[in-house]
Amino acid sequence: MTYLVLGGAGRTGHRVLDRLHARDLPTRAVSRRTGFDWDDPTTWPAALDGASAAYVCFTPDLAFPGVPEKMRALGELGAATGIERFVLLSGRGEEGARRAEEALRAGGVPTAVLRCSWFQQNFSEHFLLGPVRRGVLRLPAGDVAEAFVDLDDVADVAVAALVADGPMTATLELTGPELLTFADTVAVLGAATGRDLRFETVAAAEFVADVAADGVPAEEAVPLAELFAEVLDGRNASLSDDVERVLGRRPSSFAAYVARTAAAGTWAPDALVLP
Repeated sequence: MTYLVLGGAGRTGHRVLDRLHARDLPTRAVSRRTGFDWDDPTTWPAALDGASAAYVCFTPDLAFPGVPEKMRALGELGAATGIERFVLLSGRGEEGARRAEEALRAGGVPTAVLRCSWFQQNFSEHFLLGPVRRGVLRLPAGDVAEAFVDLDDVADVAVAALVADGPMTATLELTGPELLTFADTVAVLGAATGRDLRFETVAAAEFVADVAADGVPAEEAVPLAELFAEVLDGRNASLSDDVERVLGRRPSSFAAYVARTAAAGTWAPDALVLP
């Protein structure tokens, strides 16, 4: 069995790839760097050729407009080329993501769906790195609790689904072990880094302008802000035991993530910013 990682250069993709390599399993990773392009379906057949299982991570987000059509085409191609199972990274509480899940499954290939909301690593590897380093986290969100999940836990579950004895068709909700508001996360970050950090609720336009300072383009930031307005209403303020059921251990806490990331110097003033 050859394992394909669609988005192998991404934050979850490279973690999944590392774990498959650690098991000495035959793998292939594709991304824009290798010529795979979600906007050019002619690049897809070569990527899927010879693969029997695939991890699918669509960026920027599965809930963005036009993605269900891409997932439907991918599902049909996977069925035609002999893919035996998909493992799809999805969004928790996102109606657009639900449509994309259904579209991929419509091709008939057994598909495990991993629904997540906020990744802990958003604060160190994605659009919240710059705001944390500047000391002010500005988001179009209020006093809403989220179940921040560690990307390492997500990757472990993804690999478990990829290498299971039989194809998994479950829809799993992956969460951390506790609910935290954004004010709570800032308090944890401040204590670990010894810095005076604060959280501010702002309008979508202010969020877009803030992350623009870190090179996040408006065409990505605007849909993100619209997505936040949809899902940051408390719908994801609940915990799931799916990580523990699959992995046999509790998920990693936000405090544990912050401690090891702070120790690595990621949020130091002279640390690298977003690539």
